[in-house]
Amino acid sequence: MNKQGMEQGRQRAEDWWRTDIIDMRPGVIRLRGHEIQDLIGNISFPAMIWLMLRGELPTEDQAGLLGVALSAAVDHGPQAPSIAIARMAATCGVGINNAMASAINVLGDVHGGAGEQALVFLQEIAVGVDAKGLPQAVSDRLDRFFEGSNGYVPGLGHRFHPVDPRAPRLLDITRTYAENGTVAGKLVNIAVELERQVALRKGKLIPLNIDGATAVVYGELGFPAPLTRGLFVLSRSVGILAHAWEQSQKPERNKGPLPREWLWRYSGDEAALE
Repeated sequence: MNKQGMEQGRQRAEDWWRTDIIDMRPGVIRLRGHEIQDLIGNISFPAMIWLMLRGELPTEDQAGLLGVALSAAVDHGPQAPSIAIARMAATCGVGINNAMASAINVLGDVHGGAGEQALVFLQEIAVGVDAKGLPQAVSDRLDRFFEGSNGYVPGLGHRFHPVDPRAPRLLDITRTYAENGTVAGKLVNIAVELERQVALRKGKLIPLNIDGATAVVYGELGFPAPLTRGLFVLSRSVGILAHAWEQSQKPERNKGPLPREWLWRYSGDEAALE
């Protein structure tokens, strides 16, 4: 290969994984243009997440509010499928990374994706608020939702908590950040009005849950809806790690979803057993 061909090959190789995120070569690591040694010890982990995802350093308050939301959703106990899977995997003798990966792989549309769905819903309402006013914009979106679905409004209701204790606290904190100008507070108001109108339609309170509350925070901070799911995975990974580690320190082996004296109900053909 001649010199020109080698140069073209080198350029093709360099362009193969073109990225704005990291510049790395021997002795040099830059994240979004910032020397890693300048970041270490000077920014928080939430600020690092912001930098990596957004390409710029957040203000202290932006990083603080992001950290609040990330901290709120770290765990919900072994009844949550992802946590249960992490613990069961740990009893199978796999490494902690395998247990975590097994758990994270089930965080999809049903378990883990509701925050993204909630933020999309809130943002669709936000588009109409300026023209219609808040109550009408919420009402119109609910009309469309209930015409096409009998399901749950994204971000509302919880199968265990009559009132999810995390949600009101997150809204209160977000209001505080709105008061100092860190966020606008528009999505907070939409969420409160949404909760109110759904209660009127259903005849009972179906309060905001953790997915709806974190969707409010991430949306107020300007994160695109698809990243809401990724941020939930980051948050819940903390609980997954803690449970996988705790279970790995116990002597139990091959622990399934039920105590061994309790068996599942067979619902197949009884005649086949005769």
